[in-house]
Amino acid sequence: MNYDTDILIVGGGLIGSALPIALASVGFNIIVIDQQSNKLKKARNFDGRAYALSHASGRMLKVLGIWDHIHENTQPILDIKVSDGRAGEGASDWHVHFDHQELEEGPMGHLLEDRYLREALRNIISETPQIKYLSDTEVVSQAVDALGSTVILMDGRNLRARVLIGCDGRSSQVATRAGIDRSGWQYNQTALVCAISHEQPHCGVAHQFFTPSGPLAILPLPNNKCSIVWTEAASRAEHINAMNDADYLKALMPFIGDFLGKIELVGDRFSYPLSLSLAENFVLDRIALVGDAAHGIHPLAGQGLNLGLKDIATLTEVLAIAQRRGEDIGTKPVLERYQQWRRFDTSAMAAATDGLNRLFSNDNSILRIARDIGLASVNSNPSLRRGFMRHAAGLSGELPMLLRGQII
Repeated sequence: MNYDTDILIVGGGLIGSALPIALASVGFNIIVIDQQSNKLKKARNFDGRAYALSHASGRMLKVLGIWDHIHENTQPILDIKVSDGRAGEGASDWHVHFDHQELEEGPMGHLLEDRYLREALRNIISETPQIKYLSDTEVVSQAVDALGSTVILMDGRNLRARVLIGCDGRSSQVATRAGIDRSGWQYNQTALVCAISHEQPHCGVAHQFFTPSGPLAILPLPNNKCSIVWTEAASRAEHINAMNDADYLKALMPFIGDFLGKIELVGDRFSYPLSLSLAENFVLDRIALVGDAAHGIHPLAGQGLNLGLKDIATLTEVLAIAQRRGEDIGTKPVLERYQQWRRFDTSAMAAATDGLNRLFSNDNSILRIARDIGLASVNSNPSLRRGFMRHAAGLSGELPMLLRGQII
């Protein structure tokens, strides 16, 4: 059977760009099909969008050679402070303080701007001969048979591989064409994303402030800046998003308070409707789903990208070992090893973020008392606190080799 490549990847976002780098590192040839133009992916000026990379994700990026391209632009996350309260009134007296010194592994993670990560991935792909990147095109149909997957592109080209991987987001057309159903719901919340500059140093501390309308994340960036992920009820978010910058900042300030001194908006503003979306199957014969195509969760824990990177590490290890054993990497028994490894972790994270959002995004006085007791209990219990820290740092559970910092 003639194949155009070993693996076809549909979707060229962050996960769809990191996956071929990992797969190429273990000897596979890959074609990435991206409907976006490369011109749209050129590094822009600062816009405030950023990602929290867990400690384990950092290990993986180092093994793959990505870290060398980005480390100068990362901000270590030294501490995390979690609190509950109301805008304008500040946090309650009960909170949780996670100090990275208790972890004994270094920082819990790093913050990195979107533009630097995209540019690094793009540059590495262009320098990797095993990866062919097709932009400005999309898949119009796909078919699977006993020996491989075939896709037809919008320009009429046919491409065939042993495995087809969907990295095309929560509305994955790879999943839809394969007949994979999804479960989930809308949160009636919107994430307002922006960045601020501030007078006082952030000291590498990330803040998660729960309010009745939703969580507010204050994420430290280099050069006295912070990325803000501000969750509001959808109707109010629409109203806030329509404001000019001055009024937008005035609406934001009561949530942040004055601990950073004078603040100013910098960069662009964005908004994203929030939902939960889980694919009922991550794999079928010759098909696998990775990242948001498999699972999209609430952003309150900042774990969306880390879950996708863990998918990449797991799938790469499963396929590499199967290849070395002489197995057909596209068969369902092989791909199911990836699903079995990832299903529980992603379902547990989806349930945890959904439950936390429902518990904290309200002003119920009884639930507020329960929340405060819970936060105080975690803060006063060192072993419990360290357990949460290790989980946030991506160090708990059965980790694939890349997340342990090992070459596959």
